Amino acid sequence: MAKPFAELEHGLPKILFLDIETFPNIAYVWGKYDQNVIRFLKEGCIATYAAKWAGGKVFSKSLTSYKGYKPGSYDDKKLVEDLWKLMDEADIVVAHNGDDFDLRVIRARFIYYGLKPPSPVKTVDTKKVARRVARFNSNKLDDLGSLLGLGKKIKTDFDLWDGCINGNASSWKQMITYNQKDVILLEKLYNKLLPWIASHPNHGVYNPDAVCPKCGGADVQLRGMAVSTTRTYQRFQCKKCGGWGRFSKGTTVAKAQNSGV
Repeated sequence: MAKPFAELEHGLPKILFLDIETFPNIAYVWGKYDQNVIRFLKEGCIATYAAKWAGGKVFSKSLTSYKGYKPGSYDDKKLVEDLWKLMDEADIVVAHNGDDFDLRVIRARFIYYGLKPPSPVKTVDTKKVARRVARFNSNKLDDLGSLLGLGKKIKTDFDLWDGCINGNASSWKQMITYNQKDVILLEKLYNKLLPWIASHPNHGVYNPDAVCPKCGGADVQLRGMAVSTTRTYQRFQCKKCGGWGRFSKGTTVAKAQNSGV
């Protein structure tokens, strides 16, 4: 359900960290490499999702979470409906490669099941951020997590997906753990990159006070002026996340004034 306007004006936006795992398409082919598909047997579906609200605990759903599940099932309708509710509640959705994969797959399933668009959200794609602000040898979540000392993904291979498709309970348990670990790693990477995200949705939109546009922190330090072609701004740096922001010259921020500047 859409949030009332008054709720949007104060406090922090609702940030959702999200990751999905999908089942593959199943089709007939004549060979192994560079094949044209003869006939589709099943379109891929969403097998699991894991999510976490900023400041909350990780949670997840899988095809097995719903009544009537049977091994081999690709029926993700109930799971997709739950994803719709999450997307509708969020103000900002964070996902690694989300703009090109996770969110596009999710929207495709919304359309497939005839769902209307959820409330519009801002997105932060940590893979795009890493590529935009720096030159890492790899922008994969696992590689960035390892390089930056944040942790690593759980190692898997296709046997895990095969086990889940065939209804193996141990495989499903491992898949959910794998999915949840990705979300935990995603949030750590997001927090690491946060002060570098120039286009991050502005927390100031949700708070009438002058706050850090990236994390919403109010403890900021005034750090000189920024001049545009038409206006002069007071520049500041957040003491919490290290991000930079600015506000119109003449605006006062009590914590900034008392920060020893």
